[in-house]
Amino acid sequence: MPDGPRIAHLEDFGWQEVRSQQHGDRVAFVREKWVDFSPRFLSLYAKWDPGMMVHAHGHNSDHVVFVLEGDMMCGDVHCTPGTHIALDQGDTFGPFIAGPDGVVLFEVMMGDPRSFAADPEGWDRLLAEKSVQQLPNPKIDLPEWLVDTRTGP
Repeated sequence: MPDGPRIAHLEDFGWQEVRSQQHGDRVAFVREKWVDFSPRFLSLYAKWDPGMMVHAHGHNSDHVVFVLEGDMMCGDVHCTPGTHIALDQGDTFGPFIAGPDGVVLFEVMMGDPRSFAADPEGWDRLLAEKSVQQLPNPKIDLPEWLVDTRTGP
C-alpha cells in the first residue's frame, strides 16, 4: 500500500554533471538534480550551459521535457519557455542545442531513463561545424539497481 506523497525541495539535491563538451576555451555542461528516482520513473531539474549540445537520441522509456527558462533547438524546432516535448519509448529526438543564455528544463522519464544514440554521423558533423569537442561522460551516481550504459556522446 502506498505511503502517501513524496515531497522534496530542489535545494535538497546536489548537481550531477552528466554531459560535458569543450567550447573553445570553456567547458560546457549539462547539470541535473534528480528529484525522484525509482524503477518506475525519474523526475529531474536540468541546467544546460550556453551552447551546450546533446546528440540525437532516444530513451528506453516515455520521456517528457518542459522548458522553464532560456531556449534551445530540438532538431529544427526552437523551444522557448512553456514548450512541452513528449517522446514515446523507442522514438528519437534532437540534436539539442542550448541557446545563448543556456536552458533550464524539467524532465520526467517513465521507466528506464537510459538513452541510446541516433544519427552518430550527423552528430560528428554538427560537432565539427560548431568546433565543439565532446568530452568523456562525467561519472554519475546512479542507484545500485541501474548500470551506467553511456558509452557514446
